[in-house]
Amino acid sequence: MNDYLTIALPKGRLAEETVNLLDSRDIVNKESINFKSRKLIFEDTKGRVRFLMIRNMDVPTYVEHGACDLGVVGKDILLELNPELYEFKDLGFGYCRMCVAAKKGGNSSYAHDMRVATKFVNITKDFFASRGVLVETVKLYGSIEIAPLLGLSDFIVDLVSTGETLKKNGLEEVETILESTARLVANKNLSKCKSERIKNIINVLDE
Repeated sequence: MNDYLTIALPKGRLAEETVNLLDSRDIVNKESINFKSRKLIFEDTKGRVRFLMIRNMDVPTYVEHGACDLGVVGKDILLELNPELYEFKDLGFGYCRMCVAAKKGGNSSYAHDMRVATKFVNITKDFFASRGVLVETVKLYGSIEIAPLLGLSDFIVDLVSTGETLKKNGLEEVETILESTARLVANKNLSKCKSERIKNIINVLDE
């Protein structure tokens, strides 16, 4: 089993899109994975690949520390965590924007010591520092949209796909910080054999 490549995938849509891509290039057999299962580890004997289904924020950690050889993760998370790993390829799916948002019709001008709710603390601080504004961040892990409505924060920084969730919660976009897509990343200390396999996979994906 040591010749298997171990790939960390974020649970949900990105995992399905990744497996569908690999299946379409005849690298793995997607039938070996049941996305409705509660299992966290799946093995594909055809491609000699082991998939781990984990939280998206944990993917870089598993790859960086060698528990996984490869991983698929959003560019936003790479920028937030700045892990020590190789970023090989933009996979072109999983698109979203990271935006600053505020209450609709409220004050959208930035000021020192304002509070910003987000799970992307590092990106948020760096962004506002680039604007010459020092902010207090409030770290949340979900339901970030309600923070301004309850007076917990003046703004939020969060990922947006269509903007519908913001609108339904009485918020509006102020500006976009960055755009993100899924990236293929790898551990920096792979064996020669696994490095060659990964190069072959990337070549097939580039065809």
